[in-house]
Amino acid sequence: MASSKRNSQLHIDAEALSTLALVQEGLISPVDKLMNEKESIEVRKTKTYKGVSFPFPFLLTPYGKRNEECLKSLSKGDVVQLVHQRTVVGELTVDETFPIDISARLKCIYGTDDETHPGVKSTMKRLGSMAVTGDYQVNYPLISASKKMVQAKIKETEAKNVSALVLAANPLNRAHERMIRQAIDQSDLVVIFLLKPFEATGLRYDVRYDALLTFVESFLPANKVVVAPLENSYIFAGYNELILDALVAKNYGCHNLIIGKNHAGLGLFYDHDKLNSIFDATKDININVTTVEQYVYCNKCRTLVSLKACPHGQHHHIHYHSASILTLINAGMMPPSVLMRREVSASILSTLFPERFEHLQELYDALMPNDGLMEEHSEEDFYIKLMGLYQTTSLT
Repeated sequence: MASSKRNSQLHIDAEALSTLALVQEGLISPVDKLMNEKESIEVRKTKTYKGVSFPFPFLLTPYGKRNEECLKSLSKGDVVQLVHQRTVVGELTVDETFPIDISARLKCIYGTDDETHPGVKSTMKRLGSMAVTGDYQVNYPLISASKKMVQAKIKETEAKNVSALVLAANPLNRAHERMIRQAIDQSDLVVIFLLKPFEATGLRYDVRYDALLTFVESFLPANKVVVAPLENSYIFAGYNELILDALVAKNYGCHNLIIGKNHAGLGLFYDHDKLNSIFDATKDININVTTVEQYVYCNKCRTLVSLKACPHGQHHHIHYHSASILTLINAGMMPPSVLMRREVSASILSTLFPERFEHLQELYDALMPNDGLMEEHSEEDFYIKLMGLYQTTSLT
């Protein structure tokens, strides 16, 4: 019988809430609950859970003096409220509390506990020294709605072969477009998981989402692509990212996970003194993980090519370096169309720099060819037409 003590509260941050919701929705299956001390020791040793690769114990270890005092006061059967930003978002029925080794947990996640490591430095601020396990429920509509949307699209399209891409699209460039089109060629439906980090780096999620939709809705076949947010908390770190991406994609209903060969988490790593790759770690997840070549623009081939297929040297190649393209955008400049589609650039710039031009209509009418009709135009229209002028052949 559960205890009647219901006044206890554990305060959790957005990352913990999102991750609890992922597990609650079955999206990191076979992990379906918080692990107890015995299970966590076993997972840390074997890097598996229920016969499937899983890189670290799934634990709730809320940080802070108030949480620590609450955890020490709990007994088996107590019901504790889960609170995020002063709002009760769920509750947990206590089965067990136990101390954890913070250093060991950091090494499981990042491969190191070096405090100069940016991930370690950030995570240390939110990891408590005690874990709690037990049945729980949380209210987090974003993840449940996302799951329903993707599964409804799979059912609607009767897709038998569903592929997943996990993209930051920060910003969406021509190489991303090529990956997406290749995935469509091989699939009935493509699910693009658009990363939504908790610590923003680069373009806001809504800006990247709108830019991606501009491309999907205007330049791809209808009902072939669905875009879903993927909040990647600290557990998606290092090579763990691809293992968890594979689990999430599989549990959303995807049959394939497609990644670029230049993905940071794809490289080899050592585990139990054995050299491994992501393919070793995902072979028991029951999803097909494939890679696509790195693409560049070759000024000799005059098109987008893979490094494998191009005979020309690197000095002829333009690379799709996201940070450099983002530098142009943040400076208010339109990246060349060889790097980004002009409609995508226009979507981003018109959002980042609203009402940038005084007397926009006069400027538009003065610079742009027209049919003699007076029409109102948006800043997005202006950027698209301006890129057209940049691409017009000169009078030489």
